[in-house]
Amino acid sequence: MKILFLGDVMGRAGRAAITDRLPKLRADLGLDFVVVNGENASSGMGLTAEHARLILNAGADCVTLGDHAFDQKDMLQFIESEPRILRPLNYAKTAPGKGARLFAAAGGRKVLVTQALGQVFMKRPFDDPFSALDQVLRSHPLGGLAQAIIVDFHAEATSEKMAVGHWCDGRASLVVGTHTHVPTGDAQILPAGTAYLTDAGMCGDYNSVIGMDKAEPMRRFITGMSKTRFEPAEGEATLSGVYVETDDRTGLAKRVAMVRLGGRLQESQP
Repeated sequence: MKILFLGDVMGRAGRAAITDRLPKLRADLGLDFVVVNGENASSGMGLTAEHARLILNAGADCVTLGDHAFDQKDMLQFIESEPRILRPLNYAKTAPGKGARLFAAAGGRKVLVTQALGQVFMKRPFDDPFSALDQVLRSHPLGGLAQAIIVDFHAEATSEKMAVGHWCDGRASLVVGTHTHVPTGDAQILPAGTAYLTDAGMCGDYNSVIGMDKAEPMRRFITGMSKTRFEPAEGEATLSGVYVETDDRTGLAKRVAMVRLGGRLQESQP
């Protein structure tokens, strides 16, 4: 199976990168399944129903969220009616929506997608991601009902992301980190066959401070004072993520490659 995961969509520039590039990329690569992390797609804070539909219509089969899952209040209701959107597994127990779901892919195959939030350096004390993921992976063994399993680990610390990657090794097709908006260069297949990337980066303008217009973040770092709210940078965005090919029988990864298209980063694609 050919799978594409794209990192955090950041504001208007990120949405434009998705709508402009994803349909052609899906056709060119013959993709069977696409996951997009969309939690910053609406003004850099959360995801509206309108922008969720835009990403889905551009070719995403599933949209994951993150710690900003419900910053846009209409998502509280929309997520209940749109099964292709996932919030984190270990979010508040009363939160609407689901943190894991089995999806239909091309050729009658099934893909399980799940997301968990990290605990290290995060602003809120979320529940243990390891036990949350373990429960899902135990109930959906790779190569059984699910021909592929994708884990989006939305976390700050690289060490915690690496630990989750090894925790899931052999039980998932892909473990990919999101949240920091900075793409890492460590795409690899772990010893038991799981593809891994510490952070997919963002789909946004890299002439910025993690997707935000540079002026206000720099002012706060330099002076310790704020003047205005953060606003997403609106230059040309880079589409950033990871491509994986899996074995349909085992669900394990056969190939993994980083994806960088457009904008300021050096372009590469499988």
